[in-house]
Amino acid sequence: MDEALKENLMGALENVIDPELGIDIVNLGLIYDVDLDDEGICTVTMTLTAMGCPLSAHIEADIQRALYDIPEVKETRVNIVWDPPWGKERMSRYAKIALGIPD
Repeated sequence: MDEALKENLMGALENVIDPELGIDIVNLGLIYDVDLDDEGICTVTMTLTAMGCPLSAHIEADIQRALYDIPEVKETRVNIVWDPPWGKERMSRYAKIALGIPD
């Protein structure tokens, strides 16, 4: 997958908002990787801010919708991982400012 397509996928994922925090999942640092294979299967490897997050199904559905209109993507799979664990240091400067977290 070329870098322009990866940027396009990540840009689409910026439209997925964490319903609890009101910030997109990319700037929150929840996305660890996005990969698209030759058959058009897009695998989003990500984490959540907490284990047992009750909104994980909602976030996964939003990811499916966000990537649906990208022609190269035929199917989307969300792979939720817990290692490495998420922490505030993964957040972008934008997300920290929006949430009032010191840099």
